Amino acid sequence: MSRPLRLAIVGAGPAGIYAADLMTKEERDFDVSIDLFERLPAPFGLVRYGVAPDHPRIKGITNALIRVMDRHQLRLFGNVDYGTDITLEELQEHYDAVIFSTGCFIDTKLPIPGVDLPRSYGAAEFVNWYDSHPDVSQEWPLEAEKVAVIGNGNVALDVARILAKQADDLLSTEIPDHVYEGLKKSAVTDVHIFGRRGPAQAKFTPLEIRELGQADDVDIVVYPEDFEFDEGSMEAIRTSNQVKQVTKTLTDFTLREDTGAKRRLHLHFLEAPVEIVGDEEDGVTALRTERQELDGSGGVNGTGKTTDWPMDAVYRAVGYFGTKLPELPFDERRGVITNIEGRVIDGESMATAQAEDHIPGLYTTGWIKRGPVGLIGHTKGDALETIGHIIEDYEAGRLPQPAKPEEDAIVDLLADKGIDYIDWEGYHRIEAAEKAAGEPHGRERIKLATRQAMVDAAKKMA
Repeated sequence: MSRPLRLAIVGAGPAGIYAADLMTKEERDFDVSIDLFERLPAPFGLVRYGVAPDHPRIKGITNALIRVMDRHQLRLFGNVDYGTDITLEELQEHYDAVIFSTGCFIDTKLPIPGVDLPRSYGAAEFVNWYDSHPDVSQEWPLEAEKVAVIGNGNVALDVARILAKQADDLLSTEIPDHVYEGLKKSAVTDVHIFGRRGPAQAKFTPLEIRELGQADDVDIVVYPEDFEFDEGSMEAIRTSNQVKQVTKTLTDFTLREDTGAKRRLHLHFLEAPVEIVGDEEDGVTALRTERQELDGSGGVNGTGKTTDWPMDAVYRAVGYFGTKLPELPFDERRGVITNIEGRVIDGESMATAQAEDHIPGLYTTGWIKRGPVGLIGHTKGDALETIGHIIEDYEAGRLPQPAKPEEDAIVDLLADKGIDYIDWEGYHRIEAAEKAAGEPHGRERIKLATRQAMVDAAKKMA
């Protein structure tokens, strides 16, 4: 093949961009031409729309992804929705291989009664609001005084911290006016985080839990009876520096005194949610939990003792779940594209997937490949495995030949369909507009909050 291998990547979050970066670096005896398709006007996925705005490390991750894209070996087609603006057949007509890296951005289901009551929210919904996702409402109800957050991971901490934090403390971040005004009017006084297991089993990272204790005018409340450590817990503390740091920070919280702060953030362990209590008329009135006990190995068993905690709202931060993509096999139980090591498999169950059922030329990486487990950096390993299989399949002659592999052909297709896509230079114009909005206020940037505002900024002086 004298022409470059044509690779399309659907989803321009960290997983997709890491895959593109690795493809340009891997040892190979052929050239490659890579295009990234993103349904939103701006790339970066959950880095832009899934991480709390008060995390300074966002800047470092975003800048690293920008440097990858700035190498000019990659093309971005933003504001292009797979399945609506472009189909699988059209991608296969223009590319030798297609990687799907669409991630996970909806809440996983919590199988307890009451989850659909008014004022029972999925954490992803709230995160989308405070991160100014362009496709969600700019309104969020914050009338609740007592709020429960279910979950013991970093998303639960983010949600709880944003709810408990004073709005003025977020004015140095990129949040737009509607988020600031909404949080400013919040009636919350108490935020309770509930985890099913003990402190040594919490999935917080050390940085996240330390940041929790640094919020101004917020008292951290912990309960000594929750601090149980069985042999499995002690072994985890001895063998994992991360667990050791997390449990130390949590234990230090027990020594803090009540300062009379306007808001209180309560940490509960060994309490498993069993029901969200309330009715359709009044909405959430309480969270019912069952007390747990450690089983010696770090696991837990229910004791049968339940407690009703009066609450005005509940946020469910129990994980993300993948979304089925048009024309692609999907494992409904695991919430991933059916695949083996990143090769898309023609089947509906990962348990029965067979290597010989690989759909030639189709691949996947990131959370939609393996599920929403691990931090952003873990997607690099996923991408390396997937890219290795693409190179292997190409060199073995297993990739199908596209009918229209020329780089201009996809541009012509989108133009013929009237798709007003945003290229990489367009993203830089969005970035410049956000920085310009922040400059008069002494802020690095203020995020554009609507799809139209982003499109307008991208097309300005184009």
